[in-house]
Amino acid sequence: MAALRSPRGCRWDAEQTHDTLRPYLIEEAYEALEAINSGDDEALRGELGDVLLQCVFHAQIAAEGNRFAMKDVVDGLVAKLIRRHPHVFSPDGAPLRSSARARRTPPEAVLEQWTELKAREQKDAGRKARVLSGLPRALPALLRAHKIGARVATVGFDWPSAADVLDKIEEEIRELRAALAEGHSRAAEEMGDVLFSIANLARKLRIEPETALAAANDKFTHRFGLVEEHLERQGTDVHAASPADLEAAWDAIKEAPATPRVPRRSSTIARSRSARGSRVRRSRQ
Repeated sequence: MAALRSPRGCRWDAEQTHDTLRPYLIEEAYEALEAINSGDDEALRGELGDVLLQCVFHAQIAAEGNRFAMKDVVDGLVAKLIRRHPHVFSPDGAPLRSSARARRTPPEAVLEQWTELKAREQKDAGRKARVLSGLPRALPALLRAHKIGARVATVGFDWPSAADVLDKIEEEIRELRAALAEGHSRAAEEMGDVLFSIANLARKLRIEPETALAAANDKFTHRFGLVEEHLERQGTDVHAASPADLEAAWDAIKEAPATPRVPRRSSTIARSRSARGSRVRRSRQ
């Protein structure tokens, strides 16, 4: 990367900044997620390399400004992993002996310990320790809601059970119904409360909400495609069909035996990479 950004290297790479690379970091992360969802190890290997490339790119830009280098990034990560896992490592980084690790720390205790250690680090750095500090506002909203709930749960601010969260969701839906008559802004506020509560129900059920919603999106997309095929076999299409026809077709598809879908590498990855390559080539011309 240093050679690519040098005067004798690549003009496009040399012109990039932290800001211009922001969309690529997000895009590569989502493509890695798509490769995971597709179950394609070859695709995942390539996508993880692309994510790593972005890390190297940003570290090189920082190194050129004498701020930090890739070694500092890796050293910082190693030190953090050692600090945050005192049940696995001694302070000098050596793995604890088997006798010291005889009692395995349960996952819930590990998360609580992680939060406590992070708060202590913030305090030692002169920052006020806050349970929710450090959660990026740029996270997908559903994921951020899930993480907010998980963070505050570590200090005991949580519903006792999933059933209690369901009660809260029903309460929020009643408030949403009432807000419909109060205008769009009130309805939007109550809709947000419903979604926040649903994200926390997923957390209580140990379900990752983004993954669950992505699966629901895929299921709906697949079924709607079958609805289109169903209507085409009847000599019509979704544009000409009445709402009753669409509903009937949907019910017919739902009642039909499910057709197993074999995970495959999504063409979205290939299309995205092709499009990105086109953008890069145009930028370099």
